[in-house]
Amino acid sequence: MDELFAPWRIDWVERDGDADGCPFCVLPDRDADRDSRIVARSEHAFCLLNNAPYNPGHAMVIPYRHTGVYGELTEAELLDLSRLTQRTLRAIEAGLGPDGANTGMNLGDSAGGSIDDHLHRHVVPRWNGDTNFMPVIDETQVIVEAIDDTYDHLHAAFADQEGIRVDDPDDAVHIV
Repeated sequence: MDELFAPWRIDWVERDGDADGCPFCVLPDRDADRDSRIVARSEHAFCLLNNAPYNPGHAMVIPYRHTGVYGELTEAELLDLSRLTQRTLRAIEAGLGPDGANTGMNLGDSAGGSIDDHLHRHVVPRWNGDTNFMPVIDETQVIVEAIDDTYDHLHAAFADQEGIRVDDPDDAVHIV
């Protein structure tokens, strides 16, 4: 696979460790939502930008409670996860204007997810023609926007929705 120079990624590589434990459990407990890439929070879930995105705006909607078994989610957690997914799709539409989106979960070891013991739903914006020869032929992925810029677009789009509270421009929005 070829390499593309991406100097903005060094901040992620050199971030404070917390290598022990589940990152989906550790990140929401920090007091730095922007640094953790958390763009929105609700009662039972949060929306996190993927640090290895398939496309700009690739987000994950994640329940706070650590479980890898979908059937273990309570009704309240299921509803909140779905509502936050709906709001994430709205924010992606308003902030990035894609032509469509893919959503889904990788459940269990064999499903291909890198973190299989903490549920998370991927929300991937798609644009007409976004799959080109680079990933298909050359095994190279091109990301056209820096993750900090994507954070700004989605943070503003979440904040424009009804039922949202923004305490600090650098923190995640809170769904009320």
